[in-house]
This record gives sequence, structure tokens and C-alpha cells, in this order.
Amino acid sequence: AAVLVFGTLAIFGAVLAALAIWVPISAASGLPDLAWRGLLCMAPLLFLVGMQAMADEAPARAPAATSFAEPALVRVYTNKGSFVIELETTRAPLTVANFLEYVRAGHYSGTIFHRVINNFVAQGGGVDEHYVERPTRPTIANESGNGLSNRRGTVGIARAGDAHSANAQFYLNLADNPALDPQPSRWGYAVFGKIIEGMSVVDDIGAVATGAAGPFESHVPLKPIVIEKIEEMK
Repeated sequence: AAVLVFGTLAIFGAVLAALAIWVPISAASGLPDLAWRGLLCMAPLLFLVGMQAMADEAPARAPAATSFAEPALVRVYTNKGSFVIELETTRAPLTVANFLEYVRAGHYSGTIFHRVINNFVAQGGGVDEHYVERPTRPTIANESGNGLSNRRGTVGIARAGDAHSANAQFYLNLADNPALDPQPSRWGYAVFGKIIEGMSVVDDIGAVATGAAGPFESHVPLKPIVIEKIEEMK
């Protein structure tokens, strides 16, 4: 009811304001000139008071619900223990989609971390325990300009010299590695996730003894570190 009253005030004020523009004072219906001028002066005030009162009386509108996609998580099981990666679906959508396709296809099961450099990176996902390379799909575009830095505990997609040559192999940053970030004169190595659980397992992987093995001249764990499987977490 209050809203109706205040709404009427606002309409009355608006009508008076309109009359002030379109109807000469001399045409006013029988009101003394001074009274008519007084009503016209009150018109803007009546309009504003009515509108403000309606706003105050109206029930507050609840804020629109904001929905956020659940973070994409995967658990990596190795013969040294497991760790969890949170994937950067917003900042690195192409790389994450590519990685998850390999995960869902079971590509990583039975592959190894074939390159481990203490205080730098642990790289894997490309060859099995016999150093046989797994087949891969076409390479993907480089997303290293996404604002994510190669800090300790982040996960990046490995590549060859060609900036857009990444496919299945990934690496774990065992330390802050800003040298892997993009520079004005060159592409970097794209970060697409971060380790949120099990960093102690990753540190254990980074501390193993390494040497030459298979086709690799150095940095291969002398006791294979096997990726048993990678599973999406629901």
C-alpha cells in the first residue's frame, strides 16, 4: 500500500512538471497565479520523494547467483607415492584439454620420469620402462603467455625446440625456474597446473640418483620412477 501511495506522488509530480512545460500559467484552471506557481515549484520535489520512497519500500533483490566450475584435479600414482595436480582450466585451456585427453586414454600408465634434475625439474609421460616412446597426437599451441610462472610446485608441458611442439610429456618444477618463463624475444614453457597435495613425494622423486640409461646420456633415474596411472578426481 505504501508503494502505491508513493507511486501516486511520483506520478503527480511528473504530471505537474509536464504541465509546467506544455501549459501556460494563464491557462491554469481557475487557480490563482501564485498558487499555480507554487504547485509547479513543488513538482520536482514530489517526483523525487515518491521515487525514493518506492525504492526504499521495495524488497531488496538478492544478488544473482554466480556459478564457478569445479576445479579440475588429477591424482598421479607412482611407485614413489602419489600427488595431486590442480589444472589451470582458465589460464591454459588448450594444454589442460590436451593433457586430460591423454589421461582419459590411459596414455600415462606405465610411463616413467625419464629426466630428473635435482633442484630443477622432473620430466615424464613420454616413454615406458624400456624407453620405448609412446605414440602421441598432433602437437598443440604454446600457452606460455598465460601469466603463470614456472615456480616450485607448478606443472608445465614439455616441448622440443619448436615453440609449438608440445604433446604428452610434462614436467614438475622442483624449484622456482623463471628461466622457463616467456621473454620478449622468445617463447617460454607453458604452466598448466600446480601440485596441491603430495609435494613431499615430488621432492623424493627429485632427489633420486640418476645417470645414463636407454637412449639418454644423463639424468635418468637409476631405479625407474614409474607413473602407474593418472586419474581424474571427482
